[in-house]
Amino acid sequence: MVEFYSGEPKHLLAVDCVIFGFDKDQLKLLLVKRGRPPQEGGWSLMGGFLPPDETLEEAAQRILTKWTGLKNVFLEQFYNFSKLDRDPGERVLSVAVYALIKIDESDKELTKSHGAEWIDIDKIPKLIFDHGQMVEMALGIIKHKSRFEPIGFELLPEKFTIPQLQKLYEAILQQKLDNANFRKKILSMKVFQKLNEKDKEFSKRGAFYYQFDQEKYKKLNESGSLFGI
Repeated sequence: MVEFYSGEPKHLLAVDCVIFGFDKDQLKLLLVKRGRPPQEGGWSLMGGFLPPDETLEEAAQRILTKWTGLKNVFLEQFYNFSKLDRDPGERVLSVAVYALIKIDESDKELTKSHGAEWIDIDKIPKLIFDHGQMVEMALGIIKHKSRFEPIGFELLPEKFTIPQLQKLYEAILQQKLDNANFRKKILSMKVFQKLNEKDKEFSKRGAFYYQFDQEKYKKLNESGSLFGI
């Protein structure tokens, strides 16, 4: 192989994944204790170095599958972290990716076997390197995008109740929403299919299940109307 750039400096490139899930009315983040120096034993995001035979997207999906068992989930690159001293071990650039997954569909035993834990978003411990900044930035992005795009449904089961949906948005936005106004706003967009099935776990009367209808959402967009919470 001809070496075209032999005189140029070489750097390590990492992919770090901010993996969000939603469970028991809480937005959660998947974290693990780092298993090697520097900062061994500190809380860390899931990540790894980019090998020569993978794209960034492939590496992110490999990392996600390794820790959760899931494939083909919502992934999005959001920032490149390149401060000179961000990793005390070496000059490392990191491409940060956030993922939204359905915890119930993940392989919980696989996650546990790797020593990873789902931690409530309001109880996140101090993280290694600049991982705390990555989480803060990713949170800001999903807070903003969830108001105008239906990305929140990536965190929910296929069928859900309106109260469950409201709790999800309250967790993402970190604020209490008015029940009546939320229900009215959500149903007015007409992108949900009401099912002839109820969740009766919390009351005798129960709450009807709904599904997000991707085709109706597509038509909503094409008509010039906006999804908005």
